[in-house]
Amino acid sequence: MDRISRKELKADNFALEVGQTVTFVEEHRQDIFRYGGIALAVIVLVGGYMMYSGRQHSKRQEALFRAIQVQESPVGPPTPGANRNFPTQEVKDQVALKAFGDLAATYPGTQEGEIARYYIGAIQADEGKLAEAEKTFKEVADKADAKYASLAKLSLAQIYFADGRDQQGRAVLQDLMDHPTPFVSKEQAQLTLARFVAPKNPAEAKKLLDPLRGMPGAIGTAALTTYSELPQ
Repeated sequence: MDRISRKELKADNFALEVGQTVTFVEEHRQDIFRYGGIALAVIVLVGGYMMYSGRQHSKRQEALFRAIQVQESPVGPPTPGANRNFPTQEVKDQVALKAFGDLAATYPGTQEGEIARYYIGAIQADEGKLAEAEKTFKEVADKADAKYASLAKLSLAQIYFADGRDQQGRAVLQDLMDHPTPFVSKEQAQLTLARFVAPKNPAEAKKLLDPLRGMPGAIGTAALTTYSELPQ
């Protein structure tokens, strides 16, 4: 096995922890929303980074942690025990975009910078700025390492299907199925594809779901639920 640096080893531990968070999120998600993949990936990053950041203290990691804290802050009247509240979602989004934007500009080409850029795309998508979000996610997909690129590709697929570009969305998900990562497994991409093709082609969705229904854990449960919701 090739030698890896201490820094790379820590990054691999982060990847493992984020991968474990994927299972937790899938297990507790009830429905898939229009931009469900985007929200899922953001939650995955939050959960994984929260576990990881407790043991890390570099300036980049601290900056990312602070930006995530902004993103996770509540909106509305002050909440007891909360460090920060924002009067509206719009105000919160602007502060979060600046925090993530500054981080991405200050530390380009780093893992923290790519995570920050991913968050920017997620916020843009939540604001309905799909063209901007698509551009941001493409940058992450093209420049980040395979793990973070796979998250960006999963979000791109969501945008493509939501925008009626089914063939592009299908191609991205097929690529993820062919090249799984610790952050996006083959089964997760396959399940996502089944959910999107189900309204127009339930027969294909059933074919995609059949090998997943017998799997243990979150993927099997989600596949069974999706299968039960297919038109008979």
